[in-house]
Order: sequence, then C-alpha cells, then structure tokens
Amino acid sequence: MPKRFTIEEHVRWSDVDRAGIIYYGQFLRFFEIAETELFRSVGLPYSKVFDGFDIWLPRVQIHFDFHKPLVLDDLIEVSAYVGRFGNKSLTLRFEVNKKGETDPVADGHVVLACVSRSTFKSVPVPADIIDALGPYLAE
Repeated sequence: MPKRFTIEEHVRWSDVDRAGIIYYGQFLRFFEIAETELFRSVGLPYSKVFDGFDIWLPRVQIHFDFHKPLVLDDLIEVSAYVGRFGNKSLTLRFEVNKKGETDPVADGHVVLACVSRSTFKSVPVPADIIDALGPYLAE
C-alpha cells in the first residue's frame, strides 16, 4: 500500500443537503483540501509550484465512487496519494473514511494536466514534483 497523506475534517452545515446527508459535490472540496495539503507537506505549496515552475495544474478528469452517506458533524479522514505519474499529467487518488471506520465512504481520483501558464500548452511534469511526491506513489 502506498504512503498516504491524510487530513481530518468535519462535515459542515454547508456540506449537507435538505435530506441531511452530504451533498455529493462537496467531496471535491475535501479532495482539494487533501491535495493542497499533500503538496504543502512535501515542501511544494501551490504558490511555489505555480510561480517557481511557471505552470498550472488544471483538472482534466474527476471521478467519484460513493459507498455510504455522511451526515452533519461526522469526522472524516481524507487520504491522498499518487495513482500515477504521466509525462504531462499526474493522477491523484483519494479515499474518504469516517474516523474510526475502515470501510471507505467514498473514493475517487483527479487527473491534473501540467500546462504552461503563458500558453496553456501541455508541458512535462517537473522532475522536482515527481521526486517530492514519489514516496506517495502507488506501487
């Protein structure tokens, strides 16, 4: 199993719908928090990534699988790791668990393209990003 970066977060009032369960779109917010903190934890906060490498990392694919509902105030763990490094993209995988439980509530992935900030044309993923995130690569 790959090394995973995990954050804890509560399901908030703004995350639930009228039925009292988490609105499916809110999982993307949790994925984004875990992604941002994963990059920060390896010394690459996005401000440094974007300015230092002169790139953007737009999402070109987002996928979710939902297994169980969450409700207001549930404490969750969102784990992130690298599914794969492509030449000009990378795939981040995510798993959401209710704190203290092992069966996932949801899982999914996002594919980030690596593009030049000035032209939006595809460019190779910088080696420094691959090296920094390497310990989180799925085997």
